[in-house]
Amino acid sequence: MRDNDPVTSATRQPEPPAATIRPRLIATDLDGTLLRDDKSVSPRTVAALAAAEKAGIEVFFVTGRPARWMDVVSAHVHGHGLAICGNGAAVVDLHGGPGAHRFVKVRELARENALDAVRLLREAAPGTVYAVEQTYGFHQEPAYPKLHMEVPDDLLPAEEILAPGGRAGDEPVLKILAFHPELDPDGFLTVARLAIGDRANVTRSSPSALLEISGPEVSKASTLALCCAERGISHEEVVAFGDMPNDVEMLTWAGRSYAMGNAHPDVIAAASGRTVANNEDGVAVVIERLLADLD
Repeated sequence: MRDNDPVTSATRQPEPPAATIRPRLIATDLDGTLLRDDKSVSPRTVAALAAAEKAGIEVFFVTGRPARWMDVVSAHVHGHGLAICGNGAAVVDLHGGPGAHRFVKVRELARENALDAVRLLREAAPGTVYAVEQTYGFHQEPAYPKLHMEVPDDLLPAEEILAPGGRAGDEPVLKILAFHPELDPDGFLTVARLAIGDRANVTRSSPSALLEISGPEVSKASTLALCCAERGISHEEVVAFGDMPNDVEMLTWAGRSYAMGNAHPDVIAAASGRTVANNEDGVAVVIERLLADLD
């Protein structure tokens, strides 16, 4: 279903000392966080996730990846089979296994807002090129570089893809990808946020100048907050992990949060704690310690 209800604030609230609160949910980013650089999930991490769930702690994968890229972790979701994808634009049920995900929540980017974002960023940063992510479709402009695994459905200007009656049709738009071949990644993010304002939410998770543009109130944090509210889980009961700017709001919202050893400086500043790098199984290290403290 599509969800247009007001979202819960992603701002950290006053809380009791984190060590006194039993965690009920672990929320972890994938690339650069749970996954090693070769995109594998280590045996140690698989065992830690299984032990957390055995202890009654839910595990949510919270990623900028589209749902169709979730096969890499579908074997490790155990009983719950849920993931927040597209930086909060969708919640998918992965119980069906690889290639059989089911959307249970969609928070789309309205076409009017999408077109405004494209126009405003073109004016502010000439040379920007775009791709459009939908629930199932993927479209890009001819000059957009080959950054993703799949062949695009169309090679057209973003304005034609997003226009009413355009090639993207009636399928919800989840995210726009904006790439600039010359700008510094953090500088590009600043320019985009100033230019687009409240028309959309802009973030980044790539080491290159690749931005991710979602609905105005859509983020990993806001969708995670909705999912937790549905389960009666408070932010104090959430432990979160991340490494890039698209994780900052989630790490700020969660009661306990950890920046990876390889994290962006903004992530280190936002998190309440720090762990070792993704290639050293930093998520597993923390989960093992949390579970030991519960004994």
